[in-house]
Amino acid sequence: MAYVLLGIAIAAEVMATSLLKATAGFTRLWPTLACLGGYGLAFVLLSQAVKQIPVGVAYALWSGLGTATIVAIGAVFLGEPVGAVKLAGIALIIAGVVIVNLNGAH
Repeated sequence: MAYVLLGIAIAAEVMATSLLKATAGFTRLWPTLACLGGYGLAFVLLSQAVKQIPVGVAYALWSGLGTATIVAIGAVFLGEPVGAVKLAGIALIIAGVVIVNLNGAH
């Protein structure tokens, strides 16, 4: 169940981060409320997940998967460029998450 909560926390954080541009510097009410609500939900769920998952493992998953997802969203929906260097960086982040999780299991 902790990993389900962590997955929803990551999704909420990704949604909130995706809305940052729409907030126009937190000057637009509804995107701002959705963004802040997403971050609030993400942190509440993360705090519940770390009751059963080591903090280092949870944060590695949170940051790695969130970063990779945001890069993909930026490329697909926001027209941000994705070159070989950016893809290599994402691959290294994912490799790091895998290594931390393999080590966290012992």
